[in-house]
Amino acid sequence: MKSIFSTFIFQPLFNLLIGIYLFFPDLGIAIIILTILVRFALLPLSRKSIESQEKLQVLQPEIKKIQKKYKGNRELQGQKMMELYKKKKVNPAGSCLPLIIQLILLIALYRVFMSGVNDTETALLLYSFIPNPGELNHMMLGVIDLAQPHIPLAIIAAILQFIQTKMMLRKVTAKEKSKEKSAEPDFNEILQKQMVIMGPLLTLFIGFKFPSGLVLYWLTSTLFMIIQQYFILKKTQPDKNFIQMLKGEAIDGK
Repeated sequence: MKSIFSTFIFQPLFNLLIGIYLFFPDLGIAIIILTILVRFALLPLSRKSIESQEKLQVLQPEIKKIQKKYKGNRELQGQKMMELYKKKKVNPAGSCLPLIIQLILLIALYRVFMSGVNDTETALLLYSFIPNPGELNHMMLGVIDLAQPHIPLAIIAAILQFIQTKMMLRKVTAKEKSKEKSAEPDFNEILQKQMVIMGPLLTLFIGFKFPSGLVLYWLTSTLFMIIQQYFILKKTQPDKNFIQMLKGEAIDGK
């Protein structure tokens, strides 16, 4: 498993980062460029994830009906939920994959900072066409030492993380709130609300304990996702076809 991670994830990212660094001998700039390139590569996957989350938000009334109807039977409740997801072609776990990939990239970057290029084992991972730059300059713009924690950078990253997570929460009307008080919240809804707080706290923890180069990657990635979500949600929210389909089925159901 370690070999697979090294060969297919760490080594390509490591070489790409060093390749960028050779053209822009500022590690901070290299990390920003690498992050943007990776986010563009993940754009189709991220788009599907955002659209999936949006559909899950639209499905909340249907989900709560199932939860209320089958409250005493967890097994049947779960079965009906899966039938609903399948019928509406929604993957409730679809939004997790981009986050998992982002965490994998974070681990890969962490290895870069921990081992550097002078480490014999790491230096051997350089492709033949990528020259060894020697000691990496960890100073970004001569101001921020990316090898050390940087509290202001961590705070900015945490604020952006809060904004990015908050953007995906469905705005609930007062009428819906009164109905939801008696309804049982689904797992996805609970997870999203917890991530509004847990996401920024995790970012702060990383920023206070680990090299700020990791925080710079996270900050850049989060800012990219905020811009990306803004345009995708602006285009798809509300998803008129999806909502119309739900309304049509609701009328038929009556």
